[in-house]
Amino acid sequence: MVQREAVFPANRHALYEAHGYSAALRSGDLLFVSGQVGSRADGTPEPDFKRQVELAFDNLRATLQAAECSLDDIVDVTTFHTDPENQFETIMAVKNQIFERAPYPNWTAIGVNWLAGFDFEIKVIARIPGHA
Repeated sequence: MVQREAVFPANRHALYEAHGYSAALRSGDLLFVSGQVGSRADGTPEPDFKRQVELAFDNLRATLQAAECSLDDIVDVTTFHTDPENQFETIMAVKNQIFERAPYPNWTAIGVNWLAGFDFEIKVIARIPGHA
């Protein structure tokens, strides 16, 4: 049986304790990263939407690094958006700075009506380098 190991970034934000979840779980050679949002250190949402998306990616990057992964190890992405039609251009601008070249990860975008005060959330599955 494959064991699960919780992974947290060095400067983990307050939401993990407040809501009782792990930033990521390592299981074999896969890393399952919980939804990352554009929170400030105290867990509150960043009000500027573009900055909120950038912070969500910063939080994602920190969680990946804690598991010795990088953005290049991502194989699957799911994002959640409170207003996809009006947010798409901003999200794509940030995404294109982060994923600059192919091969791009799989990506599923889902419109939602509630994200606990946030407007963007990203969760991923990554393959951990060097594992069988």
